[in-house]
Amino acid sequence: MGWVHNANQKIAASAVGRWFKLEGSGHPKERKGSHFFTEFRAGLATFFAMAYIIAVNASIVADSGGTCVCDGPNLCVEDQDYLICTQEIKRDLITATAAISAFASFFMGLFSNLPVALAPGMGLNAYFAYSVVGFHGSGSVPYQVALTAIFVEGWIFFALALFGMRQWLARIIPRTIKLATSVGIGLFLTLIGLTYSEGIGLIVGANATPVELAGCKVRNEDGLCDNSTKMRNPQMWIGIFCGGVFTAILMMYRVKGAIIAGIILVSIISWPRGTEVTYFPYTPVGDNSFDFFKKVVDFHEIKRTLNVQEWSVGGYGGQFGLALITFLYVDILDCTGTLYSMANFAGLVDPETHDFEGSTAAFMVDSVSISIGAIFGTPPVTAFVESGAGIGEGGKTGLTAMWTGLCFFIAIFFAPIFASIPPWATGCVLILVGSMMVQAVTEINWDYMGDSIPAFATIFLMPFTYSIADGLIGGICLYILINTLVWIIEKASGGRLVPMNKDKKDPWTYKIKGGLLPPWMSRLAKGRKDFWRDDTASDSEPERVHESIEAKTSESGKEVDVETPAHEKETLAHKKPAEMA
Repeated sequence: MGWVHNANQKIAASAVGRWFKLEGSGHPKERKGSHFFTEFRAGLATFFAMAYIIAVNASIVADSGGTCVCDGPNLCVEDQDYLICTQEIKRDLITATAAISAFASFFMGLFSNLPVALAPGMGLNAYFAYSVVGFHGSGSVPYQVALTAIFVEGWIFFALALFGMRQWLARIIPRTIKLATSVGIGLFLTLIGLTYSEGIGLIVGANATPVELAGCKVRNEDGLCDNSTKMRNPQMWIGIFCGGVFTAILMMYRVKGAIIAGIILVSIISWPRGTEVTYFPYTPVGDNSFDFFKKVVDFHEIKRTLNVQEWSVGGYGGQFGLALITFLYVDILDCTGTLYSMANFAGLVDPETHDFEGSTAAFMVDSVSISIGAIFGTPPVTAFVESGAGIGEGGKTGLTAMWTGLCFFIAIFFAPIFASIPPWATGCVLILVGSMMVQAVTEINWDYMGDSIPAFATIFLMPFTYSIADGLIGGICLYILINTLVWIIEKASGGRLVPMNKDKKDPWTYKIKGGLLPPWMSRLAKGRKDFWRDDTASDSEPERVHESIEAKTSESGKEVDVETPAHEKETLAHKKPAEMA
């Protein structure tokens, strides 16, 4: 298509092309293989890969009850007025999730020039809804106070990013705990996807045992399933086969938008009224939901969750502080790890400093988005691994993230559709996301017990205590305790008493290669007037090597065979997987 090629060339030669370092822009650090229309296609791929977050995040956070007040028994699960209120909360969160995802993704692309999209994080939203606020407000911190903790956390992040501390904090966490955190959150999401509140209803809390098999449509007075009705809920089977198996097959064949396709299929099956699997039964809650669904296209104003922070946190003391610290720590691991992995996939990580272009701007956009999202009423915003779908389509610049942000903006006006997605449509999505997250278990160092035992504790505590915070605290404390005792015994014995396989322990250090200061501070210290820019040729090691060679050549008057510097070779090696994908 000649017109596409010509348009790509013209855009690359413009100011837009130079800003985003498109191929053909003439920029010293132009990104080979990056073209305007390729970035557009990559942005669409990223959106369809993560569009499920609009419905899933709204459903999970709405389970907290939001600003609705429950005064009835049994957590108001049968209170029609309360359930209608939570429906309004869900609709508010549909708009809020789409809006903050649009804002964060657009400005991530604009300022950091990374092909990474942002949205409220999976795992973080579950911790927010089920551990901090609790199901229907049964937790230790009210919804408004939890949002205050997130708002404060965002600005703490901003300061950490500005002064380079976020990178340092992320790297001092032992590798084994980082990997175990991902696995534990994956199992936590899987557990949620199996329950009634936000899943397919395959398991339920029991009396004689912690959990038991469920799968019935109507539960008895104890909230359990009678033996004669177990595994007979048609909604659960629709979710398993159409939302789970069908989606898994699409993912196996690398169909773009596989997750959203499964959600759409289950939703379409569940929308007609009068069927056994309908999401709109003839009840007050069903009627209220169906009236909103019929609007199809509508801008739903955020009414109940906008700017509801509660700053009188004195009465919540330790619980507020625990929520703040946990949000801070989990977000450091989640967003930082995702940004590094996506930047590496796109071939943008410096193999010497292990930093990537635009890192400071990326962290700052993420932190500001966290605080703005708290004003909208959402859990912390973070980078999404689904950005890999766009990178695999050829996305290499911030244009990919900007196109994704524009797609989220359009989704704001389809709130009635996203608000009508049933939980059994998203339950298997949570399980599939969990299955992808637990793959990190193979990377954990199981050869040395000082690494493996804390990692295992982190993994099992998260789902079994139904708390990400408890899992993190338990794993870190156990790691410190075990390895400190080993160090003391080794020193006291003069090095004679050493644990088995101690030589296989994962290395750990508090030092950062490249220094603690962020790049902009290093440039400022060197007297650079344009210290805020990290895209000039003088920042590139290959450029400095070439300049040095050219200087020696001009002095000697002889030609020198200029080979590709090792630094550049390593960068190209990192790019190959992304280009092949």
